[in-house]
Amino acid sequence: MEASKCALHRFGNTSSSSLWYELAYAEAKGRVRRGHRVWQIGFGSGFKCNSAVWRALRDVPPVSSGAGDGEEERRRVSCNPWVDSVESYPPKAYI
Repeated sequence: MEASKCALHRFGNTSSSSLWYELAYAEAKGRVRRGHRVWQIGFGSGFKCNSAVWRALRDVPPVSSGAGDGEEERRRVSCNPWVDSVESYPPKAYI
C-alpha cells in the first residue's frame, strides 16, 4: 500500500498508469530483489481488466539523487521518476 499511496500523493490519479509509478517506487527504494514477483492488476471501465506477473532477474539497487558513478549507473537512475524525491517518501503523515 505504501507505493500506491506515495504514487497518488506525488503524481495524483493517473489511472492504470499508476502501476508503473508504483513499480518504479519499489525499485527506487531497493525493494526489488532477484526472484521476487510483482503482480500488476489494472482495472478499466466496465468489465475490462488486465494483469501481468513480472519476475526480477536481478537485484535492483536503491537510487539516490547523489548517485552517478559511471555511465550505466547514470542511465539507470535517470529513467526512474522517483530519483529526485525518493528520500522524502513516505511522508511522515503515512507512518
